[in-house]
Amino acid sequence: MSERFQITRAAELASLSVFRQFISDCCAKFRVPDGTVFELKLAVDEACTNIIEHGYKGMDPGSIILSFRIESDRILVQITDFGHVFEPAEAPKPDIEAALEDRPLGGMGLFLIYKTMDNIDYQTSEDGNILTFTKYIKRETNP
Repeated sequence: MSERFQITRAAELASLSVFRQFISDCCAKFRVPDGTVFELKLAVDEACTNIIEHGYKGMDPGSIILSFRIESDRILVQITDFGHVFEPAEAPKPDIEAALEDRPLGGMGLFLIYKTMDNIDYQTSEDGNILTFTKYIKRETNP
């Protein structure tokens, strides 16, 4: 079993709620556990916010393509944009040990994505910047 769903929206903050709802709706079709749904929505929200605020910085806002694919043991979420190339490994690491008042605002998005997803892949080509998350799922079983 493998099913795929996709939406495209403008790279603007108003689209974030649409992306979160898209993830909720896709997960509901397959009875994905609530905790997994929360983590997927968090990762998508953080990634899309970064694309909107940084990926298209200094450019006319383009689009974000969000796709959701579910397989027997995992969910793959792919986010495609056409903004500036970004190398996740080069992003500064947040100091999670620092007191809240000593931390700069923002900078936790990638940290949260890496904490909630099982695998992250980033590719860039003439087809755009493609960020793929993998989240393994455990199906609820009836005794």
